Amino acid sequence: MNSPLSRLPLLSRGSWPETQRIAEILRKETVGGVLLLIAAAAALIWANTPWSDAYHSLREVTVGPASLHLNLTLGTWAADGLLAIFFFVVGLELKREFVAGDLRDPRRAALPVMAAIGGMIAPALIYVAVNTGSGGGLNGWAIPTATDIAFAVAILAVIGSHLPTALRTFLLTLAVVDDLLAVTVIAIFYTDDLDFTYLGLALIPLAAFGFAAQKRIRSFWILLPLAAATWWLVHESGVHATVAGVLLGFTVPVIRSAAAGGPDAGPGLAEHFEHRIRPLSAGFAVPVFAFFAAGVTIGGLDGFVDTLGDRVALGIVAGLVVGKVLGIVGMSLLTAKFTRAELDTDLTWLDVIGVAMLGGIGFTVSLLIGELAFAGDMLRSDHVKVGVLTGTLIAALLAAIVLRIRNRAYRIIAERETADANHDGIPDVYQ
Repeated sequence: MNSPLSRLPLLSRGSWPETQRIAEILRKETVGGVLLLIAAAAALIWANTPWSDAYHSLREVTVGPASLHLNLTLGTWAADGLLAIFFFVVGLELKREFVAGDLRDPRRAALPVMAAIGGMIAPALIYVAVNTGSGGGLNGWAIPTATDIAFAVAILAVIGSHLPTALRTFLLTLAVVDDLLAVTVIAIFYTDDLDFTYLGLALIPLAAFGFAAQKRIRSFWILLPLAAATWWLVHESGVHATVAGVLLGFTVPVIRSAAAGGPDAGPGLAEHFEHRIRPLSAGFAVPVFAFFAAGVTIGGLDGFVDTLGDRVALGIVAGLVVGKVLGIVGMSLLTAKFTRAELDTDLTWLDVIGVAMLGGIGFTVSLLIGELAFAGDMLRSDHVKVGVLTGTLIAALLAAIVLRIRNRAYRIIAERETADANHDGIPDVYQ
């Protein structure tokens, strides 16, 4: 007997409201991705000029109250503080997808979730294979497992591809699930000293934040102190503070309560917060982190070649460029085989390969994991940055080539989807 998944083609269209929502998110992420590119390029250029010492000195400037153990460098504030905002949006988006989005249907959720898992396992295995016996290099196994959605969407905007709606949704959902897996890895594998007292205390403001959100309290004078207290306690517990962002996002209701009229009464606070905070995340928090994280003094061509001679950098490049494609495409093929589902007739497996190549654009979370994996080892940290930047660039170029080849087919599909014979504002394919 066929699986229930066999009745739903892989990467089929979602609902029209979901398509509109995804399109709006991707427009915002495109702007954020462009700012991310600018910030990363500025840092990389500055760090390789005669004034590179000024850049490194700026990154090491410390600010914050020492009494709260928060006298941190600007680079650490960007990684621990600003990225918590980014992960808060990730938490909101993930909950939105699985509670009220098309992915509440397990049949639609299966492919991006399995692809994200494959896109994590394969790069990690390749990295481990390259770094076995490298002397401490294995600690960075998780670096090539992440996908940067803002960077990937920005690349799409630059190459001007008419990516089909189903593939855009697949890319976005895969990246969000990927981020959740990444923050889980950070919490479990990159926490050295865990203080259960602080971790337990963090549940108090977290529960209070969730209670206030469930009561539809929108006052930032109430929510911000609770969020800040949760963040600080998680930070003090030894768990990376970005985990607090995801947990806070999970507490926010996606739909209105039954007392307020149920789902038909309108969206919950998650959509409201997402509209308010996503621009701050994509337009400020992530670009600032990129500025402080991407600056590495390469030392010319010779320095670049020497850096890639380190197996840590090679493992990262191989993981991002090769591992991501093998993991995402391989797991997608396995999902199709075991569920007896077929790829939607509008698409080909070359389309999936192109999106999988975009999955090799690691950057933000990869750089964060690199900082945690090799904290205190400046040489290895620099090699991580070069590896991430190189792998991201190669993955982006390969994806651009494949998507350019498919560009004509994408344009035909896009025209078909926007056909509106009934002139009611909703394409016929969604009716």
